[in-house]
Amino acid sequence: MIEIAAILSGILHRWEDFTIIFALLMLNVTVGFWQEYKADNAIELLKQKLALKARVLRDSKWLEVPALEIVPGDVIRLRLGDIFPADVKLINGDYLLVDESALTGESLPVEKHVLDVGYSGSVIRQGEMDALVVGTGMSTYFGKTAKLVEEAKTQSHFQKAVIKIGDYLIAFALMLIALVFIVILFRHESVLEFFQFALVLLVAAIPAALPAVLSVSMAVGAISLSKEGAIVSKLAAVEEMAGMDILCSDKTGTITKNELALTEISPFDDFSEQDVLLFASLASREEDKDPIDNAIIARARNIKDFSKLLDRYKIIAFKPFDPVSKRTEATVKDTDGNRFAVTKGAPQVISSLANSNKISETRLDEYINKFAAKRYRALGVARTDSQGKWHFAGLMALYDPPREDSAETIKTAQSMGIDVKMITGDHLAIAKEISRQVNLNPEIMLATSFINLPDKEAEEIVENANGFAQVFPEHKYHIVELLQYRGHIIGMTGDGVNDAPALKKADAGIAVAGSTDAAKSAADIVLTESGLSTIINAVKESRKIFQRMNNYALYRIAETIRVLLFITLSILFFSFYPVTPLMIVLLALLNDAPIITIAYDNVKYSNLPEKWGMRTLLSMATILGIIGVATSFGILYIGLNIFHLTREVLQSFIYLKLSVAGHLTIFVARTKGHFWSVKPAKILFVAIIVTQMIATLITIYGFLLPAMGWNLALFVWGYALTAFVITDFLKVYIYKLLDHVV
Repeated sequence: MIEIAAILSGILHRWEDFTIIFALLMLNVTVGFWQEYKADNAIELLKQKLALKARVLRDSKWLEVPALEIVPGDVIRLRLGDIFPADVKLINGDYLLVDESALTGESLPVEKHVLDVGYSGSVIRQGEMDALVVGTGMSTYFGKTAKLVEEAKTQSHFQKAVIKIGDYLIAFALMLIALVFIVILFRHESVLEFFQFALVLLVAAIPAALPAVLSVSMAVGAISLSKEGAIVSKLAAVEEMAGMDILCSDKTGTITKNELALTEISPFDDFSEQDVLLFASLASREEDKDPIDNAIIARARNIKDFSKLLDRYKIIAFKPFDPVSKRTEATVKDTDGNRFAVTKGAPQVISSLANSNKISETRLDEYINKFAAKRYRALGVARTDSQGKWHFAGLMALYDPPREDSAETIKTAQSMGIDVKMITGDHLAIAKEISRQVNLNPEIMLATSFINLPDKEAEEIVENANGFAQVFPEHKYHIVELLQYRGHIIGMTGDGVNDAPALKKADAGIAVAGSTDAAKSAADIVLTESGLSTIINAVKESRKIFQRMNNYALYRIAETIRVLLFITLSILFFSFYPVTPLMIVLLALLNDAPIITIAYDNVKYSNLPEKWGMRTLLSMATILGIIGVATSFGILYIGLNIFHLTREVLQSFIYLKLSVAGHLTIFVARTKGHFWSVKPAKILFVAIIVTQMIATLITIYGFLLPAMGWNLALFVWGYALTAFVITDFLKVYIYKLLDHVV
């Protein structure tokens, strides 16, 4: 519609109107461009994560070829440090220790043997094997994830709100134009004059600056969010965060640390917890970067003077972990010259070694089952005596612990009206145990509980569930989709490739600190600080930004209705144009440009998720607009019948009232309570005063408009301020009525 208004102004040779309309259009386009200036390259990043080169057996020769040239049926060699270039089936070799955390969310490396399947994008931590390629490109587990990211497209609630507001105002304007057109036909007035009127109404009606001002508000808010450790890559996500009522949180790396920790030690016989930790530390080697070794060493370092105890021992020989024997072993010499061996590994293996203090299978199973109930990983520890006989020292429990701030953050989120659901690829028992530790309801369900059900049944299950375990990427995507069907605004956190589709599909996709590039690219917001607490800070800031946008929308709609209705009724009943097209242009310039400073206004964030309550917004805006029409006719009556002003001076008189009262409306619109309940930001207050001083001086001294002098200008200010106070009291009363009705 703004393009049509520009064309009309050109046809009628209203070049000043054409210039300002074109400038507003270009401003809108520019801000819109910057808003969406983010390379939507999640697919490319997913592809780039594939290995660049691969060793392939062709014509009985091992060749190094680009990974893109691999085809199903090729035999490839996989070594330590390689990234799987395709989905493969292992066919020859001892074993591989594979890190699949970026794909599956599983924090522990996975052991692979002959006939096991390996997934594209996984990283080899130990071992060397030959493999048969069974899937490449988009046919891989990795590629299916990429395809889901590509399919995940959503229209933001911000875009929908702007469209609804625009449609409302344009429909209102077209109705008024049609009404006037009918009257003009009956009066046999000039059609050209009607087109002039139509142009004025179109300029006044089209909320050209609305998307720009709202986008600037979000952009300024995005800068504030960056200081809180949240980088916004899609501006509309700021508004989505404000309305988020469900947060689907990935477990590994989001709620938990994505690193193993030693949580319990159960010593046997005469051994103490310190003995077990000492032997396990001696059987660990930091330079191997083994997750289990790292957990044991980290626990030892946290114990006072433990390093002095370790200094009393010297490692003579070390055997790293072997998947066949399933244990590590070290030969140790103490300061007295005594030699002994220590080992750690699978409990059953360690139990079979021990012949001096054989632990019964029943007792061992009790310990292992106790750990397994909490989904802890059991690790056996033993040492030899002076005769070389093994003694079972005890068991250790390892797990991926929650972040220190997860429980408190989740509690805060719940108090702010956000339902937190854990979504994880891990085992059900692990998910339940972590849920208990972070104040979530442990009634977690399996993804299979809804995946094959009709959408209506699945929606209800997903909405009522507290979380899901053992999910795949397509499950996460479907969970978000089902919740959106139920009308929820969904936030999804994640860090791995497997989270990318759901991050893209969610209303607010949040990539946590340390995320993969694919997750960052798919997300709307990228956290630079660890922990979920950053998300809560971002939600608070987003709700403030939403308040500012809602306040501006209310102001803009009310002002548009006020000006449109006043001009239309003036023409219908008085056959009088109360303002000229140039005055409309000046109103657009002086009233909209400084309102951008509302992005810095002081507001209080809501304790509940925000949403565009169009019924309340449009109802209040319409009521404020009608009150503005009544006060505008009051000034028209005074100018005509009391001051007996000429037509030209009367238009300046009315213009100043529309300008001053227009900006005072922002002080009415920015709070639901009285205008003094929340102090306005200094920059907003100063901007309004400066622009209205300019508008006042223009009418006083006759720059561009007919001059009317100081006395009339001061009267307009007094009249506008009185109307402002009365309107503010009416607003508070009307909000109370609307709260009961809506």
